[in-house]
Amino acid sequence: MKKVLLTISVVILCACIGSLRAETNAPQDDQPTNIGVPAECEDVMLQAFYWDSYKPQTGTDSKYGRTKWIDLLKDTAAINANFDVVWFPPSAKADGTESVGYNHKKLSNQNSSWGTKGSLVKLIDALHAGNTKVLADIVINHRANKSNWCDFEEDTFGEGYGSFQLTEAHICSDDECFTKSSSTCYGSTTHGAKDTGSNFDGLRDLDHSNAYVQDWAKTYLRWMLDSMKYDGFRHDMTLGFHGQYLGMYNEAARPYLSVSELWEGIARQKQHLVECNYNTMVFDFQQKYVLHRAIVGGSYSLLLKNTNSFRGQGLERYAVTFIDNHDTFERDSYGSNQFGGQYCDLSNATTKSNILQAHAYLMAMPGVPCVFWPHWKSYQNEINAMIAVRKAAGIHSESVVLEETSANRAYSATVQGHKCKVIVRVGKNRDKNTPVGYTKKVEGTDYAMYIESGEGVENVLSGQKSEKFMKDGRLFIRVGEQVYDMTGKLTK
Repeated sequence: MKKVLLTISVVILCACIGSLRAETNAPQDDQPTNIGVPAECEDVMLQAFYWDSYKPQTGTDSKYGRTKWIDLLKDTAAINANFDVVWFPPSAKADGTESVGYNHKKLSNQNSSWGTKGSLVKLIDALHAGNTKVLADIVINHRANKSNWCDFEEDTFGEGYGSFQLTEAHICSDDECFTKSSSTCYGSTTHGAKDTGSNFDGLRDLDHSNAYVQDWAKTYLRWMLDSMKYDGFRHDMTLGFHGQYLGMYNEAARPYLSVSELWEGIARQKQHLVECNYNTMVFDFQQKYVLHRAIVGGSYSLLLKNTNSFRGQGLERYAVTFIDNHDTFERDSYGSNQFGGQYCDLSNATTKSNILQAHAYLMAMPGVPCVFWPHWKSYQNEINAMIAVRKAAGIHSESVVLEETSANRAYSATVQGHKCKVIVRVGKNRDKNTPVGYTKKVEGTDYAMYIESGEGVENVLSGQKSEKFMKDGRLFIRVGEQVYDMTGKLTK
């Protein structure tokens, strides 16, 4: 065990030194800063909500459960045991009596349909106690109005942060509020500049080229980290404004992790990374689509380093991989891009096989995998076992796929982690023989995961998360309640 810990420590020390250098040395003008993009990140993420899951659940949804703050608090032990990062829904006051929160009205008011600010703070504290970080869903592209088309509630963030009153002067000039005759500000000459991205119809698009709007966004993000104790951000609707502003905001706030929702192809996503100066990760929508076509359609060869995915472009570090989210799962059918169909029943045997194959693939691949709440609630034992294998091998966001093959409607890959290798096989016709030098750790109807055999491997297969920290200039590793130094010596 000491030998394994020493090996892990050396790798971690190199990563920490690199991270410290990145933080203490100012980047060159032509170098990305990578704020919000942890290097060689071993995190696994959980999206802890789905559409309207703040409501009492009925019908099919009742199998997944309500996810208000008080409900999630009951699941913190299970979440902390398996996940490193949890993505929450928008937590600010929103328009209407009930709302998921993407139509926010007052960002400084953290009472929402998901629960009170007090319940939210209690939940974040409970997750932090288990070394789990929390992502806020940031919605700054657009905003709901106060009482008419063009007025807004004031944001009062408190001492040290100040207050902000947005007006029609901060709305993009090409927003529909200035062109629709029914609008209270129709024809007004008081407005901001043209939108730097796509229009979000129905709510007011904000002018991010405006310095006041920029100060408002920077203050809000810093306040969410410092006062509300969030650790990072999921940025909503980033197609709606130029990526330079998102990069600017992350640089000001410096989140642990940032991930951008850009529902576009890889070319546009690559452009977004450049615009942001690589200060964010991005949800890999293209891989989701390819994974669906490969598994549901039986075309497993599509998984062979697809050039339209982040892995195919050598951008694994910036990819948050996923199978479904609140939008793709049940808000619309989305045709062939969805695993289970609109309002799907995850108890269906074929659906279960498809989704678990997809999870086995994601848990062995580079990127940061994000698990969707209904999937985790439906197949918790199976997914937790896959996460344990990923963590035991130290698969990370920049892991190298050493070998992959596809034949006879099946797929196999060998992936290198920080600690050892993992082999994943999916498909009904996959090779079911255990590879020499490996131990089978996870197996289902149409998938299996094997971990490289060797000294110490069995000791880390519990799936416990490790925490790295510096004290008095020395590196330590905490596993559960135990703390080890670089030599593998138990110090606590």
